[in-house]
Amino acid sequence: MNTRTRARPEARAASSRPTRAPAPASSSYLLLFAVIVVLNLIGLVMILSASSVTALQYEGSSYYYFERQLLWLFVGSVVFVITLRLDYRIWRRFAVPLIALCVLLLVVVLVPGIGQNVNGSSRWIGVGSFGIQPSEFAKLAMLVFAADLLARRQSWINDTRVTLRPVMVAFGVFGALIMLQPNLGTTIVLATITFTVLFVAGTPLGSLAGWGVAGACVAGMASMGESYRRARILAFLHPWNDPLNTGYQTIQSQVSVASGGWFGVGLGASKAKWGFLPYAHTDFIFAIISEELGIVGAMAVVGLFVALGFLGFRTGLRTADPFGRMLAIGITTWLCVQAFVNIGAVIGVLPITGVPLPFISFGGSSLLATMAAAGILLNVARTAPGFSR
Repeated sequence: MNTRTRARPEARAASSRPTRAPAPASSSYLLLFAVIVVLNLIGLVMILSASSVTALQYEGSSYYYFERQLLWLFVGSVVFVITLRLDYRIWRRFAVPLIALCVLLLVVVLVPGIGQNVNGSSRWIGVGSFGIQPSEFAKLAMLVFAADLLARRQSWINDTRVTLRPVMVAFGVFGALIMLQPNLGTTIVLATITFTVLFVAGTPLGSLAGWGVAGACVAGMASMGESYRRARILAFLHPWNDPLNTGYQTIQSQVSVASGGWFGVGLGASKAKWGFLPYAHTDFIFAIISEELGIVGAMAVVGLFVALGFLGFRTGLRTADPFGRMLAIGITTWLCVQAFVNIGAVIGVLPITGVPLPFISFGGSSLLATMAAAGILLNVARTAPGFSR
């Protein structure tokens, strides 16, 4: 009797079958990665150019802000790699802790003596020149919380008591705390993220529109209730009515943009950064890009954000997992709307709200938050079930 164990036909077939090579990265993944890298490189170069005069005058070195941004980019790159490699679904476990932590930080930033007050706004927590801006991380926390809740309750999406209402309560808490700083620009971006995720989840449009109108009315009353706030917000409509005060920033920004022509005055040759345009390396860095690189350079940056939007939305629409779909579309909306609000303020078609240009403006908190979000977006593009490659 033959005592040798005979291998099953299925096992023999399996052993003879060639090992399948790992699935190649999707085109959306590779192109998104390239766009994010290029935007960060442009940011480094333009921060060095836009901040050199101010850094030399106030810090004693033309490289001061560049070196700080380089450090933040290193930290942001570590965060980017972590979120890129972690399966995006793991963030569902941290939805509630993240939102609770951000609420706590947004409360702490309003406490006198703890929150740093800069130009009348209490937005930072930190010591000296190093601080974090909790409202930047609130965007990601709100997105993860809303996407997780709506994905879990997808079958009850028409019951707004268990879907729309809890999301709007969370947004209301965040929005109120951020407006107390005050920070209208971040509140607008946060509202756009929230309503986009609700729309993608399939929330009834009538209920969504009702909440949207109510929220817009509350935001309008909060931002226009005081005369000084109203003057600042509406200054972009008639900047020459108060050219040395509320209209100054808009006028100088438009002069800088117009000075660039088609091809710009040359990298490093901006005149606006010599004290004429405040915040040239932060909220108004796009004006320096337009001046030094011209319409061609400015449109190249706009084109990169358009490409990011197209690829990000395509990633979301091709993802079968509801949580991944809402994350991808929410992150893409966040980055593109923020870029739109920033560039709109720079060229004078939108109010100045203090929103940075993603990946490009100087600022550690903004860079860390956007790099974390970009890593999650890329992870969705690479690992989401049902994604068409």
